[in-house]
Amino acid sequence: MLNIKFFTLKIKTILVTQPAPQTDKSPYFDLSEKYGIKIDFRSFIDVEEIPLKEFRKSKINVAEHGAAIMTSKTSIDNFFRICEELRYTVPDSMKYFCISESIAFYLQKYITYRKRKISYANGTIEDLSEMTLKHKTEKFLIPLSEIHKDDLLKKLDKLKIKYSKAILYRTKSANLADLKDVNYDILVFFSPSGIQSLIENFPDFSQNGTKIASFGTSTAKSVKNAGLRLDIKAPTTEAPSMTMALETFIKDEAKKK
Repeated sequence: MLNIKFFTLKIKTILVTQPAPQTDKSPYFDLSEKYGIKIDFRSFIDVEEIPLKEFRKSKINVAEHGAAIMTSKTSIDNFFRICEELRYTVPDSMKYFCISESIAFYLQKYITYRKRKISYANGTIEDLSEMTLKHKTEKFLIPLSEIHKDDLLKKLDKLKIKYSKAILYRTKSANLADLKDVNYDILVFFSPSGIQSLIENFPDFSQNGTKIASFGTSTAKSVKNAGLRLDIKAPTTEAPSMTMALETFIKDEAKKK
C-alpha cells in the first residue's frame, strides 16, 4: 500500500459495473493494492447470445470481411463465438480496429496479439471511424447488440466505408437483488445499459456524495440524461484508461482539505 504522509485517502470503495477480470494481471488490482482501496466487480447487464440459426438469417458471410470493428469486450466474445459455431477459422490476415487500447488488449484472449494487425482509437467514435479511412478497400464486420446506437454506422456511411452490421447478442438489465445497496464511494460505468440498469434496479437511488465515473461519450451522456452528476470521465488525453482516470481523481481528492 502506498504510504501517503501528507494527506488521507477519501476514496475507500469502488464498484466496477463489469465482471471481475479473469486474470490476476489487471490495473484494477494494481490500483487496489497501491492505495488500499476495496474494489468490487458486479456486471449490471446480462448478455444473451444470438443463436447461430438466427444469425444465419442475416445472410452475412463472415469470410467476405477482411476487417472487424470492436467496440466492446462483449462484441469480441461473440464474434469469436459465432465464428466457432460457424466452424470458420479466422485468418491471420484479419485486421481489428478497436475503440480503445483496453479493448484491443482483450483480443489476446483469442489471438496472438503481436502477430495480428490491431489498431485502436482514443475511445471516441470519431477517432475510430477516421481510422478506417486508410483501409477503404476493406469490408468491415461490426459485431453489435440488438439494441445499439447508430453513431458509428452514420460516421462510416458518411465516409463511404463498406461494412456489415452483425447482431450477435442482446443486453438487458441484470437482476441486482443481491446488491442490497450501492453504497460505494465511486460507481464505474462503461455503457448506457449500465446506467439504465442502475435506475431500474434502484429507482430511489440518490447520488449524494457518490462519485460516478463513465467510459465513452455515450455513457457520459446517459449519466447526465439520467439526472446524475458525472465526476470522472474517460478516456481523456491525460487519462486514456479508466484506471488512470480513477487514480488521478483519487489523488486529487486526497489533496483537498
